[in-house]
Amino acid sequence: MKRVLIISQHFYPEIGSHANRIKHLYMQLKKENYDVKIFTSEPSYPNKKIYEDEEFWDEESLNCEKDNIVRIGINNRKYSNSILNRLFYYLEVALKFLFLIIKDKQRYDYIFVTSPPIFTGFVGLFAKYRYNSKFILDIRDLWPESLKGVGVFNYPLILNLFGALEKILYKKSDKIVINSLGFEEYIQKKAKISKSKILFIPNGAVKEEIASINRQENKTPKIIYAGNLGLAQNTELINKLVPLLEQQGINLTIIGYGVNKNELFKSIKQYRNVTIIKPLTRKECFKIITEHDLGLVTLKDKEVFKTVLPGKIIDYMTCGVPIVGVIDGYAKEIVEKERVGIASNTDDPQEILFLIKKLLDDKKLRKEMSQREHHVILRDFNWDANIKKLVEYMN
Repeated sequence: MKRVLIISQHFYPEIGSHANRIKHLYMQLKKENYDVKIFTSEPSYPNKKIYEDEEFWDEESLNCEKDNIVRIGINNRKYSNSILNRLFYYLEVALKFLFLIIKDKQRYDYIFVTSPPIFTGFVGLFAKYRYNSKFILDIRDLWPESLKGVGVFNYPLILNLFGALEKILYKKSDKIVINSLGFEEYIQKKAKISKSKILFIPNGAVKEEIASINRQENKTPKIIYAGNLGLAQNTELINKLVPLLEQQGINLTIIGYGVNKNELFKSIKQYRNVTIIKPLTRKECFKIITEHDLGLVTLKDKEVFKTVLPGKIIDYMTCGVPIVGVIDGYAKEIVEKERVGIASNTDDPQEILFLIKKLLDDKKLRKEMSQREHHVILRDFNWDANIKKLVEYMN
C-alpha cells in the first residue's frame, strides 16, 4: 500500500475552500486505498472559538482518525490586513511543520503540499529530500502575484525574492496540481516547464452533496453571498449594492467571514433587506444557499484574479443556484460558456442590479441554468471522478 503525507495549514473541520479541498482529497485518497497521513494545524480560521461548537465536527470517519491527523498548535492567530502579522503566522506554521517532519520516522511514497502560503511549499520540498519521496505541489492561488493583487504589500525587492522562491518550487516539484486552468500558462512561462507536468484538479463536490439538494421557489426574491469577505473580494461593491436591492424589494443573505467582514456588516446593518448569518458547516451552508434564487460572486478587478475560479461558483452550481458574477478572465469564461449565470467585469452597482433583475424576472431561464449547473458539476467538478487523475499519476 502506497503512503501519502499531506501537509496543509487548513483542514477539516475548518470552513473555506482550502480546508474543504484538502478534506476531500484526504478522504478520496483513502477510498482509493492509499495510506494517508496529514500534518495540519488546529482549526482556527476565521477564529478558533467557532470550533468549540460540535456541529462543525460532523465527519465521524475523520473524528476517529487520531493517528493519521497530526495537528500543531499556533500562537500567532491574527488574520488581518497587516501583511507582517500574516507572514509571522505563516512562518510559525512552517517551522512547526518542519519539526514534525524531522521527528517523524515513517516513510512516504508521495508528499502532497498545498500552497499558498509559499512557506508550506518549502516545507514540502524539505520533506521530499527528508523522505526521498515524490513531491506533489498543489497550487490554489498564484503567490506572490495575489499579494500584489490585494494591494497591501508593495515592496518590489521582497516580491522579486518571493517570485524567485516560487519558481524554485515549480521546478523542484515532481508534479504540479492546479485548481484553476487559469494558472496553467502562468506557471509554464514562469518556470519554463512543460504542460505535461501540470495536472488540473478543480475544487468540487461529491455526489452525496448534489443528491441532497432540494430547491424551492421564493415569493420574495432572495440572493445570497456565501464565503470569504477578504482582501480579494469586492466588498465595496456589495456595500453600494445593498441600498439598491432594498429599493427593488430584493433580499440579500450574507454568510460571511474574513478581514473585511466587520467593516461591511457595520455599514449595511441599517438595511432591512439584509440577513447576516454567522459561519456555518458546509452542509448547513448548502441548505441555506438552495433557498435562494441567485448567488453573488465579486472579485476585485486585478490581473491576477482573472486566473482564479472562486469556490463560491462551484458551491452555487452544486446547489443549483444561478450565478451573478462580478468577475473576469477564467471564472467569467466558465459562467458564460456553461450558461449557468451572468458575468460582468463592471463594478457599477446599477449595472449589476440590472443583471440581477434580468435573471430574477426570467424564471424559465433560471430553471434551465440550475439544471445545467448540476450537469456541469457531475461532469467537471466531481471529486469522485477527478481524484482518478491523481491516482493515475501516483500509480
